[in-house]
Amino acid sequence: MDAAAYGRFAEDLRAVQRGMAEVRASAESSDGLITVTVGGRGELLELALDPRIYREHDARALSRRILDTVREASGLAHAEVVALTRHLMPPEATDPNFDPLLADLDRMARGRR
Repeated sequence: MDAAAYGRFAEDLRAVQRGMAEVRASAESSDGLITVTVGGRGELLELALDPRIYREHDARALSRRILDTVREASGLAHAEVVALTRHLMPPEATDPNFDPLLADLDRMARGRR
């Protein structure tokens, strides 16, 4: 890959990474009492609990509903990220983490392997 092609490819990857950083996905529990928002890597950004949640005194059930809602939002975020990165990834790829690839490309561009 020549320097110009590398530069274009690396910039495209970085643009996709910036887009991934802006991804937000939200989900609501089936009972509507829990709302979560996650980022592009599935990290929890917001958790909102309706005050009615405290009527039930089952901490395990509450924990399960929170986790299920976070997992749902994370799945939505992951699907959005995969859609953003699809043009850069092999068809079977499902993990759009470009940091190792960018590091390898940087080393190759500097003439080191």
